[in-house]
This record gives sequence, structure tokens and C-alpha cells, in this order.
Amino acid sequence: MQKVIVTGGLGFIGSNLVRKLSKDFFVIIIDNKGYASNIDNLEGINKKKYKIIKFGIENNRQFKKVLFKNNPIAIFHLAAETHVDRSIENSKPFINSNILGTFSILEALKKFHKKNKKIKLIHVSTDEVYGDIKKNHYSKENDAYLPSSPYSASKASSDHLVYSYYKTFNLPIIITNCCNNYGPRQFPEKLLPKMILNIINNKNLPVYGKGLNQREWIHVDDHNDALIQILKKGKIGEKFNIGSGEILSNLKLCKLLINIFKNNFHINSKSKIKFVSDRPGHDKRYALNSNKIKKKIKFKKKFNIKEGLIHTINWYMNNNKWIKNLNKKNYKNRLGKIK
Repeated sequence: MQKVIVTGGLGFIGSNLVRKLSKDFFVIIIDNKGYASNIDNLEGINKKKYKIIKFGIENNRQFKKVLFKNNPIAIFHLAAETHVDRSIENSKPFINSNILGTFSILEALKKFHKKNKKIKLIHVSTDEVYGDIKKNHYSKENDAYLPSSPYSASKASSDHLVYSYYKTFNLPIIITNCCNNYGPRQFPEKLLPKMILNIINNKNLPVYGKGLNQREWIHVDDHNDALIQILKKGKIGEKFNIGSGEILSNLKLCKLLINIFKNNFHINSKSKIKFVSDRPGHDKRYALNSNKIKKKIKFKKKFNIKEGLIHTINWYMNNNKWIKNLNKKNYKNRLGKIK
């Protein structure tokens, strides 16, 4: 059976990707088992279809060892520090993981590519690298980067580094930039799982500023379907935006959640929207032009936002054990306030 590597395979997007890949491949999960990693995310997957190797991706020597020992056909690089508020609180882990970790992988790949010319690296990035965009504008793959937070700046840096290794060393690389993901198994420091759990527990919904900041939302299964299709059909050196076309303000999203709980789950929560002080440097709008992936890869999403949210809420409501096993200290208090 062919092997693939997933970095960050115990995280939210990574573990859901492992779930899909394990149907056709043997998956090698590389994960440092940080605060957002969760072995419970793999529950239900055949244990004979994956193995976990614990180390940080900055460890170039270990990464090379894994490559040469396992001879994978692909690397899905998802390991990253991703929470903007945490990057404001302390930027160093983002530099170490997102930039130096990616550099480590590229250097290992440069050595391994001499042995295996068929391998591909799918480097998974974010729409946040494009920065704040104007109303009715949609970021295209060739738009300039203008990141606003230490998180998005570290991801932008990694994207540039990855592309440079394609141009200079002719490495087999494809870069993807995706909009906000949601779905099962997402660590509740992020907006949607936090709001879902607050509604379940009758807690207020803290919304930054006036809630007018707009984000594009895609179900994690749709994102991962796109990544697998890109592995099969994507051309080396290309860059793909992955979006859903569904853009909502944070305020509208929270109102939609409350209505879904009421109308689809018959739960009249006591939760109310509560506006709180805004995040420093909070971008007003992200939105992607995803015409390229629709045209070249024939990608089509399966979930609209309402269907996806119903699916996600249902998962959280039926997985109380998963929630109870989380360390609340890692997501209870707000981060990112400039003191």
C-alpha cells in the first residue's frame, strides 16, 4: 500500500484528512502533540492504516529519516500554529513552527527528491496571507500578500519559502490557500466551536467589535476533498485558492447558529450575543476567488453553510466525551490583548 505523510495529523484539519486518506493509503502522522493535538481525533479509524511519529517538524534530521525509511508518495504539510490571538500573545512559536518548520521539511525534501522523483508536497496555507481586502473584492492566486497578524505573516513567509524551493531547486510542490474551516473535532479556541459550546452551555457569545468582520467558511470535509483532488490532478508549481463562496459577518454567523439550534435542534438557549473589545489589527474581510480550482480540478463543495453547521453542531452534541477530555485551560481565557 502506498504511503503518505500528514504533518499535524492529530489536529483538526489534519485528523479529518487522515480519516479520508486512510481509505486508500497508509498514513504516517507527524505531530508534536501540542496543545491542540488530540489522539481522540483518530477514534474510529482503523489503527492498521496509520502510525504516529511524535516530533516537531523543525527536526530536520528526524524528518529526513522518516522520508527515507517510508518512501511516501506525498506529504500533506498542515502542521502549523494557527490561532491569531495566540500569535499576538507570543509570536515566537509561530516563527519556529510555520517558518523554520517549513524550512526543515523543504531541506529534507530536497535530499529525498534525488531518490524519489514522484513525491509531491502539498503545502497547506490560508487566505489570511492576502490581508484585509475591500468590499466585494476576492483574492486571486497571483494577488500580492499583505498579512496583518504575526500568524498570517508567518504563513505568508512559509508560502514564499516553499515557492522559492520550487523555482530554485525544482522541487515538486503545490501551494493551497483555504478560507476558514469548520466541522467536527475543531479545538474550541476557534470561533465556531467556541460559539457552539457556549450555546450548548447557555453562555453568552463574545463577538469582537461590532461583529461586522467578514469571513468565508468551508466545511473541513470539502477542504480535504479538494486537497486529495489536488494531489491527483494538480500541476507541480501551481497555487490554488480553496473557498466555498459563502461569506458571512461574525454577527450574522452567530445569529445563524442560534437559529439553527432553535429551529433544527429545538433548543432555546439563553445565550446572547455580547460585543467585546476588538482584536488588535483585526482584518475586516477575507474572501477568495476559487475559479481556478473549479476549472482545473473540477472541485465542487458538498456542504452549504447551513447543512455544514447542522452536521457540525450534531457532532459536538453527540461527542461529550471528546469535549470533556479537553484541557479547558488551553481555551478558557481570551488571548491576544495588548497590555
